[in-house]
Amino acid sequence: MTATASVFTEASTSRFARIKEGDLDLQLHYNNVGQGAETVVMLHGSGPGASGWANFNRNIEPLVTAGYRVILLDCPGWSKSDPVVSEGSRSNLNASALKGLLDVLDLDRVHIIGNSMGAHSTVAFALENPERIGKLILMGGGTGGPSAFVPQPTEGIKLIGALYREPTIENLKKMMSVFVFDTSSLTEELFQTRLDNLLARRDHLENFVKSSTLNPKQFPDFSHRLHEISAETLLVWGREDRFVPMDTGLRLLAGLPNAQLHVFNRCGHWAQWEHADTFNRMVLDFLTH
Repeated sequence: MTATASVFTEASTSRFARIKEGDLDLQLHYNNVGQGAETVVMLHGSGPGASGWANFNRNIEPLVTAGYRVILLDCPGWSKSDPVVSEGSRSNLNASALKGLLDVLDLDRVHIIGNSMGAHSTVAFALENPERIGKLILMGGGTGGPSAFVPQPTEGIKLIGALYREPTIENLKKMMSVFVFDTSSLTEELFQTRLDNLLARRDHLENFVKSSTLNPKQFPDFSHRLHEISAETLLVWGREDRFVPMDTGLRLLAGLPNAQLHVFNRCGHWAQWEHADTFNRMVLDFLTH
């Protein structure tokens, strides 16, 4: 670990911002790490107990060391951000929250890394604010719609739903067992930390279930609008993704005019965790060239 890495922790980088954007009037939590002329925003997935830090803590140091400022946003309804019930598109709700945060932080243009729900939200933000995006990295998500090969909802999405309804250690382990390809990296400490995080905010759990009841399609299919996004985009997928099948990545590749796709073998839904070193090198190369 470098000297740069040792000076930041989740607690030391923790920040709050009040945003007012459209219908949203919320306090958002985010982590602010490093300094630099260019900023990389990271958007997490929708799993119970998720947060920016939990999703991306293996990916921050290389970016900060390379001179980027890194912002990890906790989306509305997750972690320390305010609760919310989404009756419409969660992708667009998160995009509005991100715009509100960027306005508060006076950031005109950012690169965005989005995982799963975060990738959906990145696409929604790019469609609404094309002038504010640099390069995009989308992993395990980005558009909705059915898979041509895998029954819907997928195995992983079913397990997420079960965990939201019954937040037990058993249901958490069931979900995490298909979350990654190699489960040996999933320690009891990681399970307990994740369980503590999700039980600390039962309002978030209840609101997610309520939102899904009000609108089962929280993440709309943007396939017909992908051609509008001209930004350079790196798509990253795990071949064994049991949450969002790999053919979704192929649809994104077909629709985004300036996209490239990298597929990791022996990898599930969490490419930035399972193949962190390779992922980090690839992201840095993509952002700097």
